[in-house]
Amino acid sequence: MQKIKERIQELVEKLNQYSYEYYVLDNPSVSDQVYDAMLRELEELESKYPEFILENSPTRRVGDKPSEKLEKITFKTPMLSLANAFSYDELRAFDKRIKKEGVNPTYTVELKIDGIASSLQYQNGKFYLGATRGDGTVGENITNNLKMVKSLPLTLTKPIDIEVRGEIYMKREVFKRLNEERRKNGEEEFRNPRNAAGGSIRQLDPNITKERDLDIFCYTVVNPEKYNLKTQYEALKFLEELGFSVNNKYKEFKDIEGVISYIEQLKDIREKLEYDTDGVVIKVNEFALYDIIGYTVKTPKWAIAYKFPALEVETQLLDITYSVGRTGSINPTAILSPVMIAGSLVQRATLNNEDFIKEKDIQIGDYVFVRKAGEIIPEVVRVNFARRQNTKPFKMIDHCPSCHREIVRKADEAMYYCINPNCPGIKKAALIYFASKAGMDIDGMGERMVEDLYDLGYIKKITDIYRLKNYENELINLNRMGKKSVANLLNAIENSKNNPLHQVVAALGIKLVGNKVAKVLTKHFHSLEELMNAKYEDLIAIDDIGSNTALNIINYFKENKDLIYELISLGINPIEKEELASDKFKGLTFVLTGKLPTLTRDEATKLIEKHGGKVVSSVSKNTSYVLAGSDAGSKLDKAMQLKVPIIDEEEFLKLIGE
Repeated sequence: MQKIKERIQELVEKLNQYSYEYYVLDNPSVSDQVYDAMLRELEELESKYPEFILENSPTRRVGDKPSEKLEKITFKTPMLSLANAFSYDELRAFDKRIKKEGVNPTYTVELKIDGIASSLQYQNGKFYLGATRGDGTVGENITNNLKMVKSLPLTLTKPIDIEVRGEIYMKREVFKRLNEERRKNGEEEFRNPRNAAGGSIRQLDPNITKERDLDIFCYTVVNPEKYNLKTQYEALKFLEELGFSVNNKYKEFKDIEGVISYIEQLKDIREKLEYDTDGVVIKVNEFALYDIIGYTVKTPKWAIAYKFPALEVETQLLDITYSVGRTGSINPTAILSPVMIAGSLVQRATLNNEDFIKEKDIQIGDYVFVRKAGEIIPEVVRVNFARRQNTKPFKMIDHCPSCHREIVRKADEAMYYCINPNCPGIKKAALIYFASKAGMDIDGMGERMVEDLYDLGYIKKITDIYRLKNYENELINLNRMGKKSVANLLNAIENSKNNPLHQVVAALGIKLVGNKVAKVLTKHFHSLEELMNAKYEDLIAIDDIGSNTALNIINYFKENKDLIYELISLGINPIEKEELASDKFKGLTFVLTGKLPTLTRDEATKLIEKHGGKVVSSVSKNTSYVLAGSDAGSKLDKAMQLKVPIIDEEEFLKLIGE
């Protein structure tokens, strides 16, 4: 028995070493056949002698039963986001700001991996908790899913307690293979590797995550002083020693010009890498300088992300087609000869509107340069006129491509609209938006699925989505569907009822009301009914809500009152609860004016509301404080006239203890 126990221990140690070589170092010392044979031997021994199974056995990477939902995790040390730079002058300005603090730092440069930021926690060298970044303070518990990521060590080389941060990503080759499988199965394809990684790591069933072949690069040690680490460069070396996968493109530099020179090299190789990167992260190397340099409310001042310029690729514009948006907008789209851009196959690109096409003199048959706007939406940038021959000049259509009614162009807009309220194109677009990630985020209910369900008569308005459970048997018999797909879809629809109020409001598709505006609204109106009954005067009194937005909200609820009550009756009735950090500002009103040094208007408003205060748009004798920045205007003059207390950002932050 002792020999069996020793053999199991030997196999576990060797297999873990081989996994590390394969998944982390990318330098395997044995063939796949040797690894597989040893793994089979271990599995057989463990099945016969379960009392000898070791906690760090590679066979322990198995999925638990699916969760009903991902629980929330609150971080002791927040996961801060980074400020962005888009030019070398901005990097030089970053360097100057730091040196103004009387320090002369060195820098580390690391590739910015386009993935999902996560926190990993170990006790006594054993992995025990993992979470997504979430909002930086609260993330989702993805512990069981992270166990499926083979480049993540379940046991470290040292038995220590540690928290590290990393980026979960999907290799381009894996992404390509996954989309080929989804295409064969009639499933909606993922847009890019980051999108695929995010969907895979948040699965409720870890076994699905396991099939997706995710990877991780680690880049930060939380509280590095506990391990006598003095620089970020030392921290990265320490992570490698512990068995973590660290991106090998990191370097340290004495000055910002060395950083810039290295970025030029990285720009040239980015397309040859097996993973997506959208820039580099530059950090002050010395940890001792971090508190001296300081922080803003949401970003450290000692680090910055330089974003690579969007890649441009040349391809042929084969045709121009038109679709109808949820507001009735007629949207021209370029049909392209397929081309790879930043890791994904692009066959369509936005052309914005008639004026855009005419201004750039785009014609059908042209060779055009295409890029991903914000690394997400493909757009046509310009025409290669040197290659123009036998092209067809552009002419805007004059009838709706869906209902064939005449379209109109509003005097103050560049867009044409279909004004038929019963246009099937508008109805489909509204349903697609409602179910999309920007809306209710109903997994499995992509554009194609919505169109099929609409055409077959199952859904004609958003409330019909929540009645699809009444047609479960019929749906199972549809093309590309099946028992499991239908069960997953109905489950996702049911789960969407738990979405927060701001997400529901954004999903309604009210013109000019996206996610950001919806969040502003739901800070003042805490239910759908409250918002539906809001008056124009109530709405325009809110900062960031203009006259047009207010009118759109009033008109939408006037026309859709029955629909909203129907939604509520179906269980979509979230109540926005205010979670206050304190009641320091309870009963106090603030007016904001001018540009603050580090806070945006929105950030300052959130902080005031978080501590129980209220922000109003105009100064009166009842105003408690005017928070003023540079270039303050008439509001400041009025505050002085009325003798209202005026504070700057520094005084404001002291009031809330930040």
